[in-house]
Amino acid sequence: MLTQLAGVVLAAAEEHDLAPIIAPPYVVGGAMLATLLLLMFVTVSFMNLGNRHAAVAEQDDPHRQHTNKHLHDDDSASSNH
Repeated sequence: MLTQLAGVVLAAAEEHDLAPIIAPPYVVGGAMLATLLLLMFVTVSFMNLGNRHAAVAEQDDPHRQHTNKHLHDDDSASSNH
């Protein structure tokens, strides 16, 4: 059944002309690569925004789904099991 479907698809593809492209394939690929590199540069440039200010101690929020109840008053380890 798949070979029949492939034959139908190939026959239908032969009837249509290929869509024109605006530039050769390597130019289109290079433009896509340049665009993605630009987006990566923008993303990396905003990566350290969280380090601009000193850390503030987090308050207990009873409305959070999972609050961090593992900290003890005498030490700063995240869990003492």
